[in-house]
Amino acid sequence: MIDVAAGVSHPRTPVEYLSKEKTKDSGRRVDVPAGSTLSEHRLQWGKGVARDGFFWHRQARVFDAAGGIAGHAESGAAVIGDRPAGVALAQAMARAALQQPFRIGGVAEPEPHGAGMFETLTAGSSGRPRRIRRSQASWAASFAVNADLFGIGPGLSVAVLGRLVHSLSLYGALEGVCLGAEVHLLDGLRPDRQRQALLDRRVAVIYATPAQLRLLVEGGGPVLPRLRLVLVGGSKLDDGLRAALGALAPTAAVREFYGAAETSFVTLSDNDVDPASVGRAYPGVTLSLRDPKGTEVREGTMGEVWVNSPYLFAGYGDGMGQARWQDGWLSVGEIGHLAHGALVLAGRVGRMVTVADQNVFPEQIEAWLSTLPGVDRAAVLPRADAMRGTVLVAVLRGDKAQEAAILRAARSALGPLKAPRAVIWCDDWPVLSSGKTDLAALARRVGA
Repeated sequence: MIDVAAGVSHPRTPVEYLSKEKTKDSGRRVDVPAGSTLSEHRLQWGKGVARDGFFWHRQARVFDAAGGIAGHAESGAAVIGDRPAGVALAQAMARAALQQPFRIGGVAEPEPHGAGMFETLTAGSSGRPRRIRRSQASWAASFAVNADLFGIGPGLSVAVLGRLVHSLSLYGALEGVCLGAEVHLLDGLRPDRQRQALLDRRVAVIYATPAQLRLLVEGGGPVLPRLRLVLVGGSKLDDGLRAALGALAPTAAVREFYGAAETSFVTLSDNDVDPASVGRAYPGVTLSLRDPKGTEVREGTMGEVWVNSPYLFAGYGDGMGQARWQDGWLSVGEIGHLAHGALVLAGRVGRMVTVADQNVFPEQIEAWLSTLPGVDRAAVLPRADAMRGTVLVAVLRGDKAQEAAILRAARSALGPLKAPRAVIWCDDWPVLSSGKTDLAALARRVGA
């Protein structure tokens, strides 16, 4: 468990924000918040009970970007606009409490359906966003895990930086409300004002993507000495940004997790794993890496990542998507290998390209380019080539004077096949609501 009051790691223990009152319930211990009866607790949230849905914890409070308190709401339409964020969250929770389906965002899309179900939207980094259908239980199960791991609960301030149409922000907000935390919705503020709000409101935990954190670092503003935990998802954190976070929040633990919209949590990192990895299996997750024939491969051998867990989605709202099911296992097409129990990702099958009969994952090259001086953002795109079939081009934002040095370094480090053949500079970088690069828009913009 991360003690957010001290910023150090402890063995897993019951959530420190719950009282030690013990109550028998079907042979299990149930921790009941101080001042609550067991029956009240079942209607809210608790460790060991009510894991099948979203309930507004009696001690939870929600604050919008301006610092106003967002109150409860009546159940309304199934499709909810994501702004104002406090109203959207309250409306979603009202429907959830009645087991009515809901979705925040995608107002032009068909309504969600099914008791106890809700929908999120994918980032759509390489195409049209997909509607992800989930049971409330698929997220609620991990709320209890994170309460135990990170101490999220009454007395703790949690913030999300992005819009609630983005699943990471929605997850962090819903989790905080269900666990009784003080939730701050900071979407709509400039990054420097987000930093000031994090300081003024004594926020201890934030959920954010690397893109959001980069804006927070670059936006200027105060140091955040009270921030104790940064939970990072959506993409890999590069070394430069990690170092900058250390200066921004000197006492904060930075925990990366890997997952997809379809899988939710898959792995979680800590200080004991190789920084090149995305961590070891999150509690409750079983990993299997398999070859194209479906045979499980040994540690160190590249394979497709298959996941089994209670956190998996139910399907796509339109019935179409890249995820594949097999006997209760799910794959989203991610390729990687295990090293000392930690998962190291290469990239997705959908983005893999073949250059002179060699399989290349653009994500690996993008991560490497992002470490170079003068590179703020990086994307690697394929282009048709008469000799090799396909070659790679790097689309970058940053210091154009570094182009020759970047190409030389790429040829030296990556070799002639993987090294981008050219650099295209793009100052107006297209991003999605999640902060990820909009690859489809970028390809159109540069003609790749």
